Amino acid sequence: MNSTPPSGRPFTPLDGAAAVAVGLAAVGVLWSPKLSGAVAKATGGLRPVTVTVDVRGVPSADPQSLLKSAEAEGKVAIVIRNQPHGSVKVRRIVPLERRLSILTPDGKIVSAPDPNQKTFSTFDGRFVLEGEGRQSAGGVVFGNQTIKIGAPVELEGKNYRFNGTVTDLRMEGT
Repeated sequence: MNSTPPSGRPFTPLDGAAAVAVGLAAVGVLWSPKLSGAVAKATGGLRPVTVTVDVRGVPSADPQSLLKSAEAEGKVAIVIRNQPHGSVKVRRIVPLERRLSILTPDGKIVSAPDPNQKTFSTFDGRFVLEGEGRQSAGGVVFGNQTIKIGAPVELEGKNYRFNGTVTDLRMEGT
């Protein structure tokens, strides 16, 4: 059997390596996370997921207007473990109040709003987000990343970028 292609040039190991690389690229395209997400969506594997992310201590000149503009946008871009997920809907943003606690001489703990909040204002909020995910053995897969309570995430809007922590995770039907 002659291993000479129709062009008249002999088939070399370099040609074989190129063919393997093209084959692996084709497999990578066909077995991509987006495709598996599309298959999961088509088969009903994706279900609504509510993710709660707490953002604390972000310096802000006007935290209330930042809260209002973030709510008005209605969506945020989310990054999980440095992997962009895309945009998810913001169901609501709950402002969190900074509090100070002290121990009194008689052994009681007293808690009060932080008086420094007016001078050194910070944004503290709880983002309640809605998206789609699927259940796996390792937890909830949200944006092709397994996400769990305590996971660090990044939220980005039109005029802000926050680092936060997942504090609650609920999947419909579980």
